[in-house]
Amino acid sequence: MTQQASPQQLYRFLEDRFSCAQACTECARACSVRVSLVDPGGPECQERVRRLGIMCAEVCDATCRLLCEESRQDEEGLRGRVDRCRRTCLECARAFEEYPGAESAATACRACADACVDFLETLA
Repeated sequence: MTQQASPQQLYRFLEDRFSCAQACTECARACSVRVSLVDPGGPECQERVRRLGIMCAEVCDATCRLLCEESRQDEEGLRGRVDRCRRTCLECARAFEEYPGAESAATACRACADACVDFLETLA
């Protein structure tokens, strides 16, 4: 976000940042619940879903914490972390969509990816 932002730009920045953090929290929760239902000793396809779900929950949790910090942050670093979250969520959503019963987790992942895109557009 530039130094000379208008009040409307600042409001949108803060609103999109909050929405992204909230979506990250919901996604991390949905992934954690989904992962808890997958047998760790199951077939390879289940293991892949489990690993992706764990990774997505960790990335979303870390991104949420980063977005909730009030200190000044390196914009390029912030952009990189949010984009990583977006990519991880999309990959996880695709995996969950192929796994019966994981539709709600896939939806949470896609919502988080969308919120990340919105926040990245605010940063641009």
